[in-house]
Amino acid sequence: MQAKHNPLQNDNDHLPTKKLRLGLAANRLHHESSNAACFDWLRTSAAGIESLNIELHAVGRTYDAIQREGLLIHYPGLIRYPYGREGGLMKLVARVTEASDEVNALDGAIYLIDPVDPSSIFPEALALKRQCITHGKPFISTMAGAIEWIEVERLHAGLKANHAIDHQFHFAEQCVAMIAHDALKEKMLAFADQHFDLLSTFKRRVATGTTGQRLNELAIARGWSQDRPWVDRYLSGPMGGDAQIADLVLDRRCQRVIFFEDPHVARQHEADIQLLERAVRVVTREATCATSPAVADRWAQALSMR
Repeated sequence: MQAKHNPLQNDNDHLPTKKLRLGLAANRLHHESSNAACFDWLRTSAAGIESLNIELHAVGRTYDAIQREGLLIHYPGLIRYPYGREGGLMKLVARVTEASDEVNALDGAIYLIDPVDPSSIFPEALALKRQCITHGKPFISTMAGAIEWIEVERLHAGLKANHAIDHQFHFAEQCVAMIAHDALKEKMLAFADQHFDLLSTFKRRVATGTTGQRLNELAIARGWSQDRPWVDRYLSGPMGGDAQIADLVLDRRCQRVIFFEDPHVARQHEADIQLLERAVRVVTREATCATSPAVADRWAQALSMR
Protein backbone atom coordinates (compact mmCIF):
# COMPACT_ATOMS: atom_id res chain seq x y z
CA MET A 1 0.00 0.00 0.00
CA GLN A 2 1.58 3.26 -1.11
CA ALA A 3 2.08 5.90 1.56
CA LYS A 4 0.43 9.26 1.04
CA HIS A 5 2.01 12.13 2.93
CA ASN A 6 1.20 15.67 3.71
CA PRO A 7 4.24 17.97 3.41
CA LEU A 8 5.13 17.56 7.08
CA GLN A 9 8.16 18.79 8.91
CA ASN A 10 9.83 16.96 11.78
CA ASP A 11 7.80 14.71 14.08
CA ASN A 12 7.98 17.23 16.92
CA ASP A 13 6.26 19.86 14.75
CA HIS A 14 2.95 17.97 14.97
CA LEU A 15 2.21 16.90 18.51
CA PRO A 16 -1.27 16.05 19.83
CA THR A 17 -2.86 18.68 22.06
CA LYS A 18 -3.81 16.02 24.62
CA LYS A 19 -1.23 13.67 26.07
CA LEU A 20 -2.07 10.04 25.36
CA ARG A 21 -2.04 7.68 28.34
CA LEU A 22 -2.00 3.92 27.87
CA GLY A 23 -2.01 1.15 30.44
CA LEU A 24 0.72 -1.42 29.86
CA ALA A 25 1.10 -5.01 31.02
CA ALA A 26 2.61 -8.17 29.60
CA ASN A 27 2.48 -11.79 30.69
CA ARG A 28 5.80 -13.37 31.63
CA LEU A 29 6.35 -15.00 28.22
CA HIS A 30 6.42 -11.56 26.61
CA HIS A 31 9.11 -10.04 28.86
CA GLU A 32 11.27 -12.90 30.13
CA SER A 33 13.90 -12.87 27.36
CA SER A 34 15.65 -10.10 25.41
CA ASN A 35 13.79 -10.97 22.20
CA ALA A 36 10.38 -11.18 23.88
CA ALA A 37 7.40 -9.50 22.22
CA CYS A 38 7.22 -6.58 24.67
CA PHE A 39 10.79 -5.57 23.96
CA ASP A 40 10.58 -6.09 20.20
CA TRP A 41 7.51 -3.85 20.21
CA LEU A 42 9.31 -1.14 22.17
CA ARG A 43 12.37 -1.29 19.92
CA THR A 44 10.09 -0.86 16.91
CA SER A 45 7.84 1.82 18.39
CA ALA A 46 10.03 3.71 20.88
CA ALA A 47 10.58 6.65 18.51
CA GLY A 48 6.82 7.01 18.00
CA ILE A 49 6.12 6.71 21.72
CA GLU A 50 8.66 9.40 22.53
CA SER A 51 7.71 11.75 19.69
CA LEU A 52 4.08 11.63 20.82
CA ASN A 53 5.12 11.85 24.49
CA ILE A 54 2.84 8.92 25.30
CA GLU A 55 2.53 8.01 28.97
CA LEU A 56 2.85 4.27 29.53
CA HIS A 57 1.36 3.29 32.88
CA ALA A 58 3.10 -0.04 33.38
CA VAL A 59 2.24 -2.73 35.91
CA GLY A 60 5.18 -3.47 38.22
CA ARG A 61 6.72 -6.60 36.71
CA THR A 62 6.42 -5.24 33.17
CA TYR A 63 7.97 -1.91 34.23
CA ASP A 64 10.84 -3.73 35.93
CA ALA A 65 11.48 -5.87 32.85
CA ILE A 66 11.62 -2.81 30.57
CA GLN A 67 14.13 -1.17 32.91
CA ARG A 68 16.17 -4.37 33.10
CA GLU A 69 16.34 -4.50 29.31
CA GLY A 70 17.57 -0.90 29.16
CA LEU A 71 14.62 0.43 27.16
CA LEU A 72 13.02 3.87 27.59
CA ILE A 73 15.75 4.74 30.07
CA HIS A 74 15.16 8.19 31.57
CA TYR A 75 11.89 8.48 29.62
CA PRO A 76 9.56 10.40 31.97
CA GLY A 77 6.44 8.94 30.39
CA LEU A 78 7.11 5.42 31.70
CA ILE A 79 5.17 5.30 34.97
CA ARG A 80 5.30 2.41 37.42
CA TYR A 81 2.19 0.82 38.94
CA PRO A 82 2.17 -1.83 41.68
CA TYR A 83 2.73 -5.49 40.87
CA GLY A 84 -0.31 -7.35 39.61
CA ARG A 85 -0.60 -9.27 42.87
CA GLU A 86 -0.69 -5.91 44.65
CA GLY A 87 -3.50 -4.53 42.51
CA GLY A 88 -1.60 -2.96 39.59
CA LEU A 89 -3.86 -4.41 36.90
CA MET A 90 -6.94 -3.55 38.93
CA LYS A 91 -5.79 0.06 39.01
CA LEU A 92 -5.51 0.07 35.21
CA VAL A 93 -9.13 -1.12 35.00
CA ALA A 94 -10.30 1.73 37.23
CA ARG A 95 -8.35 4.33 35.22
CA VAL A 96 -9.82 3.09 31.93
CA THR A 97 -13.34 3.77 33.22
CA GLU A 98 -12.58 7.43 33.87
CA ALA A 99 -13.59 10.12 31.39
CA SER A 100 -10.77 11.15 29.11
CA ASP A 101 -10.54 14.64 30.60
CA GLU A 102 -9.88 13.34 34.12
CA VAL A 103 -6.33 13.62 35.43
CA ASN A 104 -5.67 9.90 35.87
CA ALA A 105 -7.73 8.62 32.93
CA LEU A 106 -6.23 6.05 30.59
CA ASP A 107 -7.06 6.21 26.89
CA GLY A 108 -6.72 2.47 26.44
CA ALA A 109 -4.54 -0.47 27.34
CA ILE A 110 -1.82 -2.61 25.81
CA TYR A 111 -1.84 -6.00 27.52
CA LEU A 112 0.40 -8.47 25.71
CA ILE A 113 -1.27 -11.75 26.55
CA ASP A 114 0.13 -15.25 26.65
CA PRO A 115 -3.05 -17.27 26.09
CA VAL A 116 -1.81 -20.19 28.19
CA ASP A 117 -0.80 -18.04 31.17
CA PRO A 118 -3.45 -18.53 33.90
CA SER A 119 -3.23 -14.86 34.89
CA SER A 120 -4.63 -13.88 31.47
CA ILE A 121 -8.08 -15.01 32.64
CA PHE A 122 -7.95 -13.50 36.12
CA PRO A 123 -10.97 -11.23 36.80
CA GLU A 124 -8.92 -8.05 36.48
CA ALA A 125 -7.57 -9.14 33.09
CA LEU A 126 -11.05 -9.87 31.77
CA ALA A 127 -12.38 -6.65 33.30
CA LEU A 128 -9.66 -4.59 31.61
CA LYS A 129 -10.74 -5.80 28.19
CA ARG A 130 -14.43 -5.41 28.98
CA GLN A 131 -14.10 -1.85 30.25
CA CYS A 132 -11.99 -0.82 27.26
CA ILE A 133 -14.72 -2.12 24.95
CA THR A 134 -17.48 -0.52 27.04
CA HIS A 135 -15.78 2.89 26.93
CA GLY A 136 -14.73 2.68 23.27
CA LYS A 137 -11.02 2.59 24.09
CA PRO A 138 -8.41 0.36 22.47
CA PHE A 139 -7.58 -2.96 24.11
CA ILE A 140 -4.42 -4.18 22.39
CA SER A 141 -3.38 -7.75 23.20
CA THR A 142 -0.79 -8.62 20.53
CA MET A 143 2.62 -7.32 19.54
CA ALA A 144 1.45 -6.60 15.99
CA GLY A 145 -1.48 -4.67 17.39
CA ALA A 146 0.75 -2.62 19.69
CA ILE A 147 3.07 -1.67 16.82
CA GLU A 148 0.10 -0.76 14.68
CA TRP A 149 -1.64 1.34 17.34
CA ILE A 150 1.39 3.56 17.87
CA GLU A 151 1.39 4.10 14.11
CA VAL A 152 -2.33 4.90 14.20
CA GLU A 153 -1.71 7.57 16.82
CA ARG A 154 1.26 8.95 14.86
CA LEU A 155 -0.86 9.33 11.75
CA HIS A 156 -3.71 11.00 13.63
CA ALA A 157 -1.17 13.43 15.08
CA GLY A 158 -0.09 14.38 11.56
CA LEU A 159 3.31 12.67 11.75
CA LYS A 160 4.99 10.90 8.87
CA ALA A 161 4.43 7.19 8.38
CA ASN A 162 7.05 4.87 9.84
CA HIS A 163 8.35 3.18 6.70
CA ALA A 164 10.25 0.58 8.71
CA ILE A 165 6.90 -1.16 9.28
CA ASP A 166 5.47 -0.80 5.76
CA HIS A 167 5.37 -4.59 5.45
CA GLN A 168 2.67 -4.71 8.13
CA PHE A 169 0.31 -2.72 5.90
CA HIS A 170 0.47 -4.68 2.65
CA PHE A 171 -3.29 -5.18 2.63
CA ALA A 172 -3.26 -6.62 -0.90
CA GLU A 173 -1.60 -9.68 0.63
CA GLN A 174 -3.77 -9.89 3.76
CA CYS A 175 -7.14 -11.12 4.95
CA VAL A 176 -9.46 -9.27 7.32
CA ALA A 177 -12.28 -10.89 9.31
CA MET A 178 -15.39 -8.89 10.20
CA ILE A 179 -17.61 -10.21 12.99
CA ALA A 180 -20.37 -8.51 14.96
CA HIS A 181 -22.75 -9.58 17.66
CA ASP A 182 -26.46 -9.06 17.02
CA ALA A 183 -26.76 -5.68 18.74
CA LEU A 184 -23.79 -4.34 16.76
CA LYS A 185 -24.47 -5.65 13.26
CA GLU A 186 -25.83 -2.28 12.15
CA LYS A 187 -22.65 -0.62 13.38
CA MET A 188 -20.57 -3.13 11.46
CA LEU A 189 -22.53 -2.33 8.31
CA ALA A 190 -22.04 1.39 8.91
CA PHE A 191 -18.31 0.84 9.47
CA ALA A 192 -17.98 -1.21 6.28
CA ASP A 193 -19.95 1.37 4.32
CA GLN A 194 -17.83 4.27 5.58
CA HIS A 195 -14.52 2.48 4.98
CA PHE A 196 -15.54 0.37 1.99
CA ASP A 197 -12.65 1.50 -0.20
CA LEU A 198 -10.03 0.70 2.44
CA LEU A 199 -11.52 -2.70 3.22
CA SER A 200 -11.73 -3.48 -0.49
CA THR A 201 -7.95 -3.23 -0.77
CA PHE A 202 -7.54 -6.43 1.25
CA LYS A 203 -6.81 -9.58 -0.70
CA ARG A 204 -9.66 -11.32 1.11
CA ARG A 205 -12.47 -10.53 3.52
CA VAL A 206 -14.24 -13.12 5.66
CA ALA A 207 -17.19 -12.98 8.04
CA THR A 208 -19.53 -15.20 10.00
CA GLY A 209 -23.09 -16.07 9.02
CA THR A 210 -25.59 -13.23 8.96
CA THR A 211 -22.92 -10.53 9.18
CA GLY A 212 -21.33 -11.89 6.01
CA GLN A 213 -24.64 -12.01 4.18
CA ARG A 214 -25.46 -8.42 5.03
CA LEU A 215 -21.98 -7.21 4.14
CA ASN A 216 -22.31 -8.83 0.72
CA GLU A 217 -25.68 -7.15 0.23
CA LEU A 218 -24.08 -3.82 1.15
CA ALA A 219 -21.27 -4.39 -1.35
CA ILE A 220 -23.68 -5.15 -4.18
CA ALA A 221 -25.64 -2.00 -3.36
CA ARG A 222 -22.37 -0.10 -3.69
CA GLY A 223 -21.70 -1.54 -7.11
CA TRP A 224 -19.59 -4.58 -6.26
CA SER A 225 -19.90 -7.30 -8.87
CA GLN A 226 -22.36 -10.09 -8.10
CA ASP A 227 -20.03 -12.57 -9.77
CA ARG A 228 -17.95 -12.96 -6.62
CA PRO A 229 -18.83 -12.19 -3.01
CA TRP A 230 -17.22 -9.23 -1.29
CA VAL A 231 -16.75 -11.40 1.81
CA ASP A 232 -16.43 -15.16 2.08
CA ARG A 233 -19.06 -16.36 4.52
CA TYR A 234 -18.40 -18.91 7.23
CA LEU A 235 -20.86 -20.48 9.64
CA SER A 236 -22.63 -18.34 12.22
CA GLY A 237 -20.75 -17.87 15.48
CA PRO A 238 -22.87 -20.31 17.53
CA MET A 239 -22.50 -22.94 14.79
CA GLY A 240 -18.71 -22.70 14.67
CA GLY A 241 -17.88 -19.71 12.48
CA ASP A 242 -15.62 -18.16 15.12
CA ALA A 243 -13.67 -21.43 15.32
CA GLN A 244 -13.35 -21.57 11.52
CA ILE A 245 -11.86 -18.07 11.42
CA ALA A 246 -9.59 -18.93 14.37
CA ASP A 247 -8.20 -21.72 12.20
CA LEU A 248 -7.42 -19.19 9.45
CA VAL A 249 -5.63 -16.98 11.98
CA LEU A 250 -3.52 -19.85 13.31
CA ASP A 251 -2.54 -20.83 9.76
CA ARG A 252 -1.47 -17.21 9.07
CA ARG A 253 -4.23 -16.92 6.46
CA CYS A 254 -6.04 -14.10 8.33
CA GLN A 255 -4.03 -11.25 9.81
CA ARG A 256 -6.71 -8.90 11.10
CA VAL A 257 -9.89 -9.43 13.07
CA ILE A 258 -12.48 -6.67 13.48
CA PHE A 259 -14.79 -8.06 16.14
CA PHE A 260 -17.58 -5.83 17.43
CA GLU A 261 -18.33 -7.43 20.78
CA ASP A 262 -21.33 -6.63 22.92
CA PRO A 263 -19.95 -6.67 26.49
CA HIS A 264 -23.39 -6.40 28.08
CA VAL A 265 -24.98 -9.63 26.84
CA ALA A 266 -24.20 -13.19 27.93
CA ARG A 267 -23.45 -15.41 24.92
CA GLN A 268 -24.07 -19.13 24.72
CA HIS A 269 -21.01 -19.54 22.46
CA GLU A 270 -18.66 -17.55 24.70
CA ALA A 271 -16.08 -20.35 24.47
CA ASP A 272 -15.93 -19.93 20.68
CA ILE A 273 -15.42 -16.18 21.03
CA GLN A 274 -12.58 -16.74 23.50
CA LEU A 275 -11.09 -19.35 21.17
CA LEU A 276 -10.86 -16.81 18.35
CA GLU A 277 -9.28 -14.22 20.61
CA ARG A 278 -6.79 -16.78 21.91
CA ALA A 279 -5.87 -17.70 18.34
CA VAL A 280 -5.04 -14.05 17.60
CA ARG A 281 -2.82 -13.93 20.68
CA VAL A 282 -1.02 -17.16 19.78
CA VAL A 283 0.27 -15.46 16.61
CA THR A 284 1.00 -12.24 18.48
CA ARG A 285 3.61 -11.03 15.97
CA GLU A 286 1.30 -11.36 12.95
CA ALA A 287 -2.31 -10.73 14.00
CA THR A 288 -4.34 -7.81 15.33
CA CYS A 289 -7.85 -7.48 16.74
CA ALA A 290 -10.09 -4.41 17.05
CA THR A 291 -12.99 -4.98 19.44
CA SER A 292 -15.23 -1.92 19.26
CA PRO A 293 -16.68 0.38 16.57
CA ALA A 294 -14.88 3.45 17.93
CA VAL A 295 -11.47 1.74 17.86
CA ALA A 296 -12.03 0.21 14.42
CA ASP A 297 -13.10 3.56 13.03
CA ARG A 298 -10.01 5.31 14.39
CA TRP A 299 -7.85 2.53 12.94
CA ALA A 300 -9.48 2.80 9.51
CA GLN A 301 -9.24 6.60 9.42
CA ALA A 302 -5.51 6.42 10.16
CA LEU A 303 -4.78 3.67 7.66
CA SER A 304 -6.67 5.55 4.96
CA MET A 305 -4.18 8.38 5.46
CA ARG A 306 -1.34 5.92 4.99
